[in-house]
Amino acid sequence: MNDLLTVCRKVGRRFSSGNEHAPVLYDVDCEIRKGDRIVVAGPSGSGKTTLLHILGGLDRPTSGEIEWPSLGSIGQLRPRQIGFVFQSPSLFPALTAAQNVDLPAILAGSDAVSVDSGAFLSSFGLGELADKLPEELSGGQAQRVAMVRALALRPKLVLADEPTGQLDSVTAQLFMNAVLEHLEGIGAALVVATHDEAIAARMATRWTIDHGRLTRGGMKVVA
Repeated sequence: MNDLLTVCRKVGRRFSSGNEHAPVLYDVDCEIRKGDRIVVAGPSGSGKTTLLHILGGLDRPTSGEIEWPSLGSIGQLRPRQIGFVFQSPSLFPALTAAQNVDLPAILAGSDAVSVDSGAFLSSFGLGELADKLPEELSGGQAQRVAMVRALALRPKLVLADEPTGQLDSVTAQLFMNAVLEHLEGIGAALVVATHDEAIAARMATRWTIDHGRLTRGGMKVVA
């Protein structure tokens, strides 16, 4: 059980709109284990973001159960155990890129193992951005800084929502090279929601969501 990070059993999520309760996820069964490389594919509005939020403890299911067997209770998940990369802009505007990378360690408390944020950014080819504020960054640069921030505390699980959506294909592949190498080094699992088939092809397992229903694909050869 030590390698079982997250398990969902018959998880559903409904959102209220007036007197109606619109279902977004139906009876999702899935598991994430140490070292997994999982892509979540599906059309826009299919439930990918909602699933990631539930997996990361940012949202709670309205039916079914979710547990984090080797990560702890929901209050212990972020930022130590799970690193989350949001699809929308998430850098704090008053902090430089380096200060944003420092933030998880500050939030985690004095006993957290922090990194040299400037050197850490440099290891991902982003050292020149360390002293820049988010308003000085392009959308793609901000996305990469947000991903680096999610890795700063060596989490056991990284959940990333369209992390390369604003990058050209070459930059996306080079950046993912560095991310996957880092994750391999710390033994962390990665679940990424993306429309980028080149990124999807690098994941070992494919999940597909369509109209809130999850289909889990088998293992495949990584490109």
